[in-house]
Amino acid sequence: MKVLHAADLHIDSPMVGLHAYEEAPLEELRLATRLALTNLIDTALEEDVNAVLLAGDIFDGDWPHYGTGVHFVSKMARLREARIPVVIVAGNHDASSKLTKSLRMPDNVHVLDTRKPQTVIFEDLGLAVHGQGYATPAVLEDLSAGYPAPLAGMINIGLLHTSADGRPSHERYAPCSVSGLQQHGYDYWALGHVHHREVLTAEPPIVFPGNLQGRGLHETGPKGATMVHIGHDHPVTLEHRVLDVVRWDLIEVDATGCAVRDDACQRVGAAVRHAAHEAGERLLAARILITGRCEAHTALRSDAERLRYDVVAAAADVAAGRVWIEDVRLETSSPRELAHAGDDAIGELIQELAELTAGDGAMDELTAALAPLARALAPGVLAGLDPADPGTVKALMADVSQSLPAALLQKAA
Repeated sequence: MKVLHAADLHIDSPMVGLHAYEEAPLEELRLATRLALTNLIDTALEEDVNAVLLAGDIFDGDWPHYGTGVHFVSKMARLREARIPVVIVAGNHDASSKLTKSLRMPDNVHVLDTRKPQTVIFEDLGLAVHGQGYATPAVLEDLSAGYPAPLAGMINIGLLHTSADGRPSHERYAPCSVSGLQQHGYDYWALGHVHHREVLTAEPPIVFPGNLQGRGLHETGPKGATMVHIGHDHPVTLEHRVLDVVRWDLIEVDATGCAVRDDACQRVGAAVRHAAHEAGERLLAARILITGRCEAHTALRSDAERLRYDVVAAAADVAAGRVWIEDVRLETSSPRELAHAGDDAIGELIQELAELTAGDGAMDELTAALAPLARALAPGVLAGLDPADPGTVKALMADVSQSLPAALLQKAA
């Protein structure tokens, strides 16, 4: 038996702040979750799976129009034509959507109850799927505790949207223990909610497949679903299917030893070439982080706009237009320049900037002074730069403490 397990599709999830990037490939990014769903359906059909399991967060809260739901229903209808059943549990994002509740699904789609655990039995497959969806956006009790005992003579799968025993950066919804899941005696646990792939145990397999499509730099790397092979005596093997259409990546480039700007840009080009190769034919959306101690630090710091242009040009040269550079961040340092501690104007400036960034009181005053900007700036700008946020101001000051002395020292050289 082959079962395709996916979760956290977040269809038509908004890519917040993209309009702030004039050169962003908006259409490709906005369609990414839909195209990843198409890849999921194509995989199910091409590999002739016996069932598809979706472990929650199909949608992304209150999606703005019915087109999102119609798109999903049309994909489920393709599976119906191939006689492939689908079993779904609602996740926290699905529960927050009023439109989701009004969708009319094809008859091959089984959306499990949100009031109590439900079991769907496929006699022809010898398969029983147990699960319960979210009735509200925040479910804080262990739903799995009420799941029924396994059915004798059947392959038993638990379908659950959960934080399990807790995962960083994920709300602690439907918390449960791994040992508690194991004690149910099921052959496989198909989980959702956590956006990176993780196999919690092998006996039985308890799996987060990760989300189907990364939606930003907090969701980097290959994304997709898990193909579950279950034998006659119920041995289980797993295969990851990569199904994303846009690959998000944070590319760190070590510029240690680079004497001039061009040396660093050549290293950026090599790193982008490798990342683009790993991404295959899909679009690579990348942030470049340049680090290391190097003589090129002053030149790199002195002109941020030129550096971004050079990085974008290097990426275009090696990746034939299949890379979008979301941002360029610089965390290099010089072996010499900020050791400058003379009594001249530059030395005094370096000392004052160091004192300003080290003191919370001064930073609080600066944040308060910049706060009125938050009422004047456009929402697209605020999505990436909030002048009322102390963390943002501190990061900006840290950058100024490096870039301003560097520029002045270069002028003086």
